[in-house]
Amino acid sequence: MTQQHTANTFEMNNEGTELVITRIVNAPRELVFQVFTTPEHLAAWWGPTGMELTVLTLDVRPGGMFHYSMKTPEGFEMYGKFVYHDVDAPEKLSYVNSFSDPEANVIRAPFSPVFPLEIMNILSFVEEDGKTILTMRGGPINATEEEMNFFASMKGSMEEGFGGTFKQLDDYIAKITG
Repeated sequence: MTQQHTANTFEMNNEGTELVITRIVNAPRELVFQVFTTPEHLAAWWGPTGMELTVLTLDVRPGGMFHYSMKTPEGFEMYGKFVYHDVDAPEKLSYVNSFSDPEANVIRAPFSPVFPLEIMNILSFVEEDGKTILTMRGGPINATEEEMNFFASMKGSMEEGFGGTFKQLDDYIAKITG
């Protein structure tokens, strides 16, 4: 299967409270859903470019959690977690994403005291001609106005970060489908 890198489509709603990313992944949706829900797969591609990801916990069910650590080449380590809300394989995943400590307690982002504590993400997986149209909608929940404004100001950084993450997804899919 030939790999085609497809640029992300990024948009922010008018209030800057929701980021929408659409990407076409060159694989059937069952496989794309698996790489989002299996520890071995997630460890191979999820997270910012250049970070080493370790899956600490993965329980993909409503109320379940994905708890992970990310380590920079210099050794700086930070943690994150998803708490799943909806799991409708292979069509939809929704979860609240947060930075966390090693025990999975929600903490502030290491880069800002006003980045929202919780981001609700909804992923949809639609198969078309053997490829998957992946759409991720995300935005702060339970956030202050200051946190919402900061989130809106982060659009460029989020585009860069998710662009790198989803390029890693493409590269990983190409590697495992050969």
